[in-house]
Amino acid sequence: MRADARQLRGFVHHLVDLGLAPASIARMVSALRGYYRFLVAEQLAQADPAELLETPRKWRTLPDVLAPTDVERLIGAITLDEPLAFRDRALLEVAYGAGLRVSEWITLGLGDVHVDERLVRVIGKGNKERLVPLGRSAVTAVAVYLRELRPRLVREPHGTLFVNARGTPLTRMGAWKILRKYVEAAGIALHVTPHTLRHSFATHLLEGGADLRAVQEMLGHADIGTTQLYTHIDRTYLQHVHRQFHPRG
Repeated sequence: MRADARQLRGFVHHLVDLGLAPASIARMVSALRGYYRFLVAEQLAQADPAELLETPRKWRTLPDVLAPTDVERLIGAITLDEPLAFRDRALLEVAYGAGLRVSEWITLGLGDVHVDERLVRVIGKGNKERLVPLGRSAVTAVAVYLRELRPRLVREPHGTLFVNARGTPLTRMGAWKILRKYVEAAGIALHVTPHTLRHSFATHLLEGGADLRAVQEMLGHADIGTTQLYTHIDRTYLQHVHRQFHPRG
Protein backbone atom coordinates (compact mmCIF):
# COMPACT_ATOMS: atom_id res chain seq x y z
CA MET A 1 0.00 0.00 0.00
CA ARG A 2 1.36 3.42 -0.99
CA ALA A 3 1.41 6.16 1.62
CA ASP A 4 -0.55 9.34 0.93
CA ALA A 5 0.00 12.86 2.28
CA ARG A 6 -2.43 12.36 5.17
CA GLN A 7 -0.61 9.23 6.32
CA LEU A 8 2.76 10.98 6.14
CA ARG A 9 1.42 13.86 8.25
CA GLY A 10 0.15 11.28 10.75
CA PHE A 11 3.61 9.74 10.84
CA VAL A 12 5.20 13.10 11.65
CA HIS A 13 2.67 13.72 14.43
CA HIS A 14 3.52 10.26 15.78
CA LEU A 15 7.20 11.24 15.91
CA VAL A 16 6.27 14.31 17.96
CA ASP A 17 4.22 12.09 20.27
CA LEU A 18 7.29 9.88 20.77
CA GLY A 19 9.18 12.94 22.02
CA LEU A 20 11.75 13.26 19.24
CA ALA A 21 13.56 16.58 19.01
CA PRO A 22 12.41 18.92 16.20
CA ALA A 23 15.81 18.58 14.51
CA SER A 24 15.48 14.79 14.41
CA ILE A 25 11.99 15.02 12.95
CA ALA A 26 13.20 17.56 10.38
CA ARG A 27 15.90 15.10 9.23
CA MET A 28 13.30 12.36 8.81
CA VAL A 29 11.04 14.68 6.82
CA SER A 30 14.01 15.61 4.63
CA ALA A 31 14.75 11.92 4.03
CA LEU A 32 11.12 11.27 3.07
CA ARG A 33 11.18 14.16 0.60
CA GLY A 34 14.38 12.86 -0.98
CA TYR A 35 12.99 9.34 -1.21
CA TYR A 36 9.80 10.40 -2.97
CA ARG A 37 11.66 12.76 -5.32
CA PHE A 38 13.74 9.74 -6.35
CA LEU A 39 10.64 7.60 -6.92
CA VAL A 40 9.03 10.27 -9.08
CA ALA A 41 12.25 10.87 -11.06
CA GLU A 42 12.56 7.14 -11.74
CA GLN A 43 8.87 6.96 -12.66
CA LEU A 44 8.26 4.54 -9.83
CA ALA A 45 5.59 6.86 -8.41
CA GLN A 46 3.22 9.23 -10.16
CA ALA A 47 2.95 11.79 -7.37
CA ASP A 48 5.02 13.02 -4.43
CA PRO A 49 2.96 12.89 -1.20
CA ALA A 50 5.87 14.42 0.75
CA GLU A 51 6.06 17.56 -1.39
CA LEU A 52 4.03 19.71 1.00
CA LEU A 53 5.05 17.91 4.20
CA GLU A 54 6.11 20.49 6.77
CA THR A 55 8.64 20.14 9.53
CA PRO A 56 7.43 20.85 13.10
CA ARG A 57 9.22 24.21 13.16
CA LYS A 58 6.92 25.43 10.36
CA TRP A 59 3.63 24.23 11.81
CA ARG A 60 1.06 26.98 12.29
CA THR A 61 -2.17 25.09 13.02
CA LEU A 62 -2.38 24.08 16.66
CA PRO A 63 -3.63 20.54 17.31
CA ASP A 64 -6.93 20.30 19.14
CA VAL A 65 -6.79 20.66 22.92
CA LEU A 66 -9.60 19.62 25.20
CA ALA A 67 -10.83 22.21 27.65
CA PRO A 68 -10.87 21.00 31.28
CA THR A 69 -14.66 20.87 31.02
CA ASP A 70 -14.31 18.57 28.00
CA VAL A 71 -12.12 16.24 30.03
CA GLU A 72 -14.80 16.17 32.72
CA ARG A 73 -17.41 15.32 30.08
CA LEU A 74 -15.19 12.59 28.66
CA ILE A 75 -14.64 10.90 32.02
CA GLY A 76 -18.27 11.50 32.98
CA ALA A 77 -19.43 9.61 29.89
CA ILE A 78 -18.21 6.37 31.50
CA THR A 79 -21.23 5.02 33.36
CA LEU A 80 -21.65 1.90 35.48
CA ASP A 81 -23.90 0.50 32.75
CA GLU A 82 -20.67 -0.32 30.91
CA PRO A 83 -19.36 -3.78 31.85
CA LEU A 84 -15.75 -2.53 31.72
CA ALA A 85 -16.46 0.88 33.24
CA PHE A 86 -13.90 0.52 36.05
CA ARG A 87 -11.14 -0.30 33.55
CA ASP A 88 -12.15 2.45 31.14
CA ARG A 89 -12.23 5.09 33.85
CA ALA A 90 -8.86 4.03 35.24
CA LEU A 91 -7.34 3.99 31.75
CA LEU A 92 -8.48 7.48 30.77
CA GLU A 93 -7.80 8.98 34.20
CA VAL A 94 -4.20 7.73 34.10
CA ALA A 95 -3.67 8.60 30.42
CA TYR A 96 -4.76 12.23 30.90
CA GLY A 97 -3.58 12.50 34.50
CA ALA A 98 0.01 11.60 33.61
CA GLY A 99 0.16 12.78 29.98
CA LEU A 100 1.08 9.36 28.65
CA ARG A 101 1.81 8.27 25.09
CA VAL A 102 -0.61 5.57 23.92
CA SER A 103 2.26 3.06 23.89
CA GLU A 104 2.76 3.87 27.57
CA TRP A 105 -0.93 3.37 28.41
CA ILE A 106 -0.84 -0.23 27.28
CA THR A 107 2.54 -1.24 28.70
CA LEU A 108 2.04 -0.10 32.29
CA GLY A 109 2.66 -2.92 34.74
CA LEU A 110 0.74 -3.86 37.85
CA GLY A 111 3.48 -2.42 40.03
CA ASP A 112 3.88 0.82 38.11
CA VAL A 113 1.07 2.75 39.78
CA HIS A 114 2.09 3.54 43.35
CA VAL A 115 -1.22 4.33 44.99
CA ASP A 116 0.14 5.43 48.36
CA GLU A 117 2.73 7.79 46.84
CA ARG A 118 0.32 8.86 44.05
CA LEU A 119 2.97 8.26 41.38
CA VAL A 120 3.13 6.28 38.16
CA ARG A 121 6.37 4.76 36.89
CA VAL A 122 6.60 5.05 33.13
CA ILE A 123 9.09 3.43 30.76
CA GLY A 124 9.16 5.78 27.82
CA LYS A 125 11.11 6.41 24.65
CA GLY A 126 14.61 4.95 24.69
CA ASN A 127 13.69 2.75 27.64
CA LYS A 128 14.00 5.84 29.84
CA GLU A 129 12.19 5.68 33.17
CA ARG A 130 10.32 8.57 34.69
CA LEU A 131 8.02 9.06 37.68
CA VAL A 132 4.93 11.18 37.11
CA PRO A 133 2.57 12.38 39.86
CA LEU A 134 -1.04 11.24 39.71
CA GLY A 135 -4.07 13.01 41.09
CA ARG A 136 -6.47 11.53 43.60
CA SER A 137 -9.06 10.73 40.92
CA ALA A 138 -6.59 8.64 38.93
CA VAL A 139 -5.21 6.61 41.83
CA THR A 140 -8.71 6.00 43.17
CA ALA A 141 -9.86 4.79 39.74
CA VAL A 142 -6.91 2.40 39.49
CA ALA A 143 -7.51 1.05 43.00
CA VAL A 144 -11.18 0.36 42.21
CA TYR A 145 -10.29 -1.31 38.90
CA LEU A 146 -7.70 -3.56 40.57
CA ARG A 147 -10.09 -4.52 43.33
CA GLU A 148 -13.39 -4.87 41.49
CA LEU A 149 -12.71 -5.85 37.88
CA ARG A 150 -9.24 -6.96 36.83
CA PRO A 151 -9.18 -10.14 38.97
CA ARG A 152 -12.43 -11.27 37.31
CA LEU A 153 -11.05 -10.71 33.80
CA VAL A 154 -7.59 -12.24 34.06
CA ARG A 155 -7.56 -16.04 33.84
CA GLU A 156 -3.84 -16.58 33.28
CA PRO A 157 -1.79 -14.26 35.50
CA HIS A 158 0.42 -11.66 33.82
CA GLY A 159 1.85 -8.31 34.82
CA THR A 160 0.16 -5.87 32.43
CA LEU A 161 -2.13 -3.41 34.20
CA PHE A 162 -4.80 -2.74 31.58
CA VAL A 163 -6.49 -5.72 29.94
CA ASN A 164 -9.29 -6.35 27.47
CA ALA A 165 -12.52 -8.27 28.03
CA ARG A 166 -10.65 -11.56 27.56
CA GLY A 167 -8.14 -10.69 30.25
CA THR A 168 -5.20 -10.28 27.89
CA PRO A 169 -3.09 -7.10 27.56
CA LEU A 170 -4.84 -4.20 25.90
CA THR A 171 -3.58 -3.34 22.42
CA ARG A 172 -2.92 0.07 20.93
CA MET A 173 -6.01 -0.28 18.72
CA GLY A 174 -8.08 -1.35 21.71
CA ALA A 175 -7.02 1.75 23.63
CA TRP A 176 -7.92 3.98 20.66
CA LYS A 177 -11.36 2.38 20.41
CA ILE A 178 -12.05 2.95 24.10
CA LEU A 179 -11.16 6.63 23.80
CA ARG A 180 -13.19 7.09 20.63
CA LYS A 181 -16.22 5.42 22.22
CA TYR A 182 -16.37 7.91 25.08
CA VAL A 183 -15.53 10.93 22.93
CA GLU A 184 -18.65 10.10 20.91
CA ALA A 185 -20.71 9.38 24.03
CA ALA A 186 -19.68 12.74 25.50
CA GLY A 187 -20.67 14.56 22.31
CA ILE A 188 -17.23 16.12 21.91
CA ALA A 189 -16.93 17.49 18.39
CA LEU A 190 -13.13 17.79 18.31
CA HIS A 191 -10.97 15.14 16.68
CA VAL A 192 -9.60 13.49 19.82
CA THR A 193 -6.68 11.03 19.81
CA PRO A 194 -4.38 9.79 22.58
CA HIS A 195 -2.05 12.57 21.43
CA THR A 196 -4.84 15.06 22.23
CA LEU A 197 -5.02 13.86 25.84
CA ARG A 198 -1.24 14.14 26.22
CA HIS A 199 -1.21 17.58 24.63
CA SER A 200 -4.12 18.70 26.83
CA PHE A 201 -2.32 17.47 29.95
CA ALA A 202 0.72 19.60 29.17
CA THR A 203 -1.28 22.62 28.05
CA HIS A 204 -3.45 22.61 31.17
CA LEU A 205 -0.37 22.42 33.39
CA LEU A 206 1.26 25.36 31.62
CA GLU A 207 -1.91 27.42 31.65
CA GLY A 208 -2.09 26.78 35.38
CA GLY A 209 1.42 28.20 35.86
CA ALA A 210 3.55 25.04 35.83
CA ASP A 211 7.25 25.41 35.09
CA LEU A 212 8.26 24.38 31.57
CA ARG A 213 11.12 22.24 32.89
CA ALA A 214 8.72 20.36 35.16
CA VAL A 215 6.39 19.69 32.24
CA GLN A 216 9.37 18.52 30.17
CA GLU A 217 10.24 16.01 32.90
CA MET A 218 6.67 14.73 33.18
CA LEU A 219 6.37 14.31 29.41
CA GLY A 220 9.71 12.50 29.24
CA HIS A 221 11.25 14.81 26.63
CA ALA A 222 15.04 14.86 26.40
CA ASP A 223 14.99 18.20 24.55
CA ILE A 224 13.08 21.15 26.03
CA GLY A 225 12.63 22.42 22.48
CA THR A 226 10.34 19.46 21.90
CA THR A 227 8.28 20.44 24.95
CA GLN A 228 7.96 24.00 23.65
CA LEU A 229 6.81 22.66 20.31
CA TYR A 230 4.48 20.11 21.86
CA THR A 231 2.74 22.60 24.11
CA HIS A 232 2.90 25.44 21.61
CA ILE A 233 4.06 28.07 24.07
CA ASP A 234 3.18 31.30 22.33
CA ARG A 235 4.63 34.75 22.73
CA THR A 236 1.65 35.98 24.75
CA TYR A 237 2.14 33.30 27.39
CA LEU A 238 5.87 34.02 27.66
CA GLN A 239 5.20 37.74 28.00
CA HIS A 240 2.68 37.03 30.75
CA VAL A 241 5.21 34.87 32.64
CA HIS A 242 7.90 37.54 32.23
CA ARG A 243 5.62 40.29 33.55
CA GLN A 244 4.52 38.14 36.47
CA PHE A 245 7.88 36.83 37.65
CA HIS A 246 10.67 39.12 36.43
CA PRO A 247 11.60 41.77 39.05
CA ARG A 248 11.58 44.50 36.42
CA GLY A 249 8.75 43.02 34.31
